[in-house]
Amino acid sequence: MTLTTPARRVRVHRAWFVAAVAFVAILGAAGFRATPGVLINPLREEFGWSTGTISLAVSVNLVLYGLMAPFAAALMDRFGMRRVVALALLLVAAGSGLTVWMTASWHLLLLWGVFVGLGTGSMALVFAATLTDRWFVRHRGLVTGLLTAAGATGQLVFLPVLAQLAQGPGWRVASLTVAGSALAVVPFVWWLLRDRPEEVGTTALGADPDAPRTPPAPAANAAVRALTVLRSAARTRPFWYLAGGFAICGASTNGLVGTHFIPAAHDHGMAEPTAAGLLAVIGVFDIVGTVLSGWLSDRIDPRVLLGVYYALRGLSLMVLPALFAATPEPSMLVFIVFYGLDWVATVPPTVALCRSLYGADGPVVFGWVFASHQVGAAVAAVGAGLARDQLGHYDVAWYAAGALCLLAAGMSVAIRHAGKR
Repeated sequence: MTLTTPARRVRVHRAWFVAAVAFVAILGAAGFRATPGVLINPLREEFGWSTGTISLAVSVNLVLYGLMAPFAAALMDRFGMRRVVALALLLVAAGSGLTVWMTASWHLLLLWGVFVGLGTGSMALVFAATLTDRWFVRHRGLVTGLLTAAGATGQLVFLPVLAQLAQGPGWRVASLTVAGSALAVVPFVWWLLRDRPEEVGTTALGADPDAPRTPPAPAANAAVRALTVLRSAARTRPFWYLAGGFAICGASTNGLVGTHFIPAAHDHGMAEPTAAGLLAVIGVFDIVGTVLSGWLSDRIDPRVLLGVYYALRGLSLMVLPALFAATPEPSMLVFIVFYGLDWVATVPPTVALCRSLYGADGPVVFGWVFASHQVGAAVAAVGAGLARDQLGHYDVAWYAAGALCLLAAGMSVAIRHAGKR
């Protein structure tokens, strides 16, 4: 008689489902926030607004996208990730959908700047840091890289489609598409996202089942906690190195390339959908670069990684002005691939440093560091727009961003020699 044992069914840990729905939410947030880049020329043509005026709305969007991050981290501790993310998606849908009726530049400032900025800021990378801290012990760096890559995927999915819509049916259709997409994600967030493993009777992936359970959410007011953590972190030197470097990171990515690459390419005769397609290719390679960076952050000193990333980015930006042409030349495609690999590869090592230096306060500290990222992005968005209005080209902006990236590389390496205080 032959005895057979039934095959044992392999169960997928609940953490992977939580990470999947977070990926979709972060993907959408990145696509929604990047949309103004494809609307600059259509809005300029319809309303006669200057590039500087439109860039001001983008700048407000970027600032709020960043400044909301530390408060969002504290709110997630207080009220839970599910509630905060669902409400953020509804805010994005309202801000984007209502723009179809705008008639003045302050409407753009309020809707795309304030509403969409606050909504997407609540689903920013601090969401990824909070989720990985609660749900993952094993593969934490890898999952941080995957969720960070969701931002690049948002560009990949949205920018070419929205550029085609803006040129064809019009920018209003593009805005309504963003609103509908945000609403479509809400049910999945409410159904699948859970705040802590204990809610579904499990532990974080890779955690010791006998270890103490995740502590309950702090009872302190969310704003008070965010400001208290900032006051404590601001007394330490590494915080300022991280915040300064990440401000330059934002200036050289979201603020400059993400906002002005399409109009800069258009200045050289390139069609806007083609330029948007190049940004999407950056998104494709950023997925590879960011996931690889997350994997490396589990194995290599994150300070070394940051120094290398910033230095390479700075050198590439200094070459960019010579690469623009009416059609994508091979040299431009090489830049796109190279820059894509480095786009937000800085995030996993920065999250790792915040976690190792500041412990349980790491996600909130990263929220403030990310806020500096968006302040830098906002300054670059406005500055580059004003430079274009005054000089008729963007060359100065590219060179300045490249030089700042080299400074960020130096600050990142300096963290190695700075104690926590």
